[in-house]
Amino acid sequence: MNPIQEGRVVIIGSGLIGRSWAMVFAGGGFQVNIYDIVQQQITSALETIRKEMKELEETRMLKGTLSAEEQLSLVSGCTDLKTAVEGAVYIQECIPENLESKQKIFGQLDLIVNNNIILASSTSTLLPTKLFTGLNHVKQCIVAHPVNPPYYVPLVELVPHPETDPSTVEKTHALMKKIGQSPVKIIKEIDGFVLNRLQYAIISEAWRLVGEGVISPSDLDLVMSDGLGMRYAFMGPLETMHLNAEGMLNYCDRYREGMKRVLKSFGPIPEFSGATEQKINQAMCEKTPADPEHLNTRRQWRDKCLMCLAKLKKDIKSN
Repeated sequence: MNPIQEGRVVIIGSGLIGRSWAMVFAGGGFQVNIYDIVQQQITSALETIRKEMKELEETRMLKGTLSAEEQLSLVSGCTDLKTAVEGAVYIQECIPENLESKQKIFGQLDLIVNNNIILASSTSTLLPTKLFTGLNHVKQCIVAHPVNPPYYVPLVELVPHPETDPSTVEKTHALMKKIGQSPVKIIKEIDGFVLNRLQYAIISEAWRLVGEGVISPSDLDLVMSDGLGMRYAFMGPLETMHLNAEGMLNYCDRYREGMKRVLKSFGPIPEFSGATEQKINQAMCEKTPADPEHLNTRRQWRDKCLMCLAKLKKDIKSN
């Protein structure tokens, strides 16, 4: 089977998410065109992608069956939007999280694309009804929200506009599976989608526990990394419940009242400021100073760990 796929994928924006998406699609064998209005941004993005792919190949962590050079040959850049989308089958928008800017780029795309191209946004917070309503090609529009960085974390939330054609959802789902991602279908839009709603619930209670002096910031993170996170790397909270008793019904019989009692003790939504903010910031900076050099080094360590975990999960599933 030819590992090179038919059709071109266009990435709108050459920042961190755009570069990572480009690598994911190239790893899946797709020709990738990165669009940005500034040529230097594209040049820098291509240089970064080359460096990362070479390092991944050296550590045998490169995705796909193609070599780094073969994948790099599939990636190019363009500063003209109309030229960039020629021959495209899929467009992934990755510009900064600003509603007006995203509406503007989708308005421009709406005037030049055909009726077969899928228009997807990487937004993590903006609802499809805010982004796509009124577009002529709204049936082809969908949010495909990745987890940062998508090359190392495969989940993609697919969130349709109420007018999105079901075939757009199915085609996007199939495409994500083809390039090695893990797509989930969000049946209807909701503020924060699903991943961020779960994440914010955890952050909110973590903030309260530290603020109320129940636990230190470093120990709180340890509860997740060496506790809940160990299980959640392989199964979600619902299956965890199912396995932690004699099935889901037995779990609810055992723990229903306790869960309700504890949940009623939760406090109001924190302000995420003030003394608790300073306390948490100090603890985080003691571990990783908040300057570009230290943060980037820690991010590289994180990404390496995520890649190793992804490889482990893949190996477990194949056995």
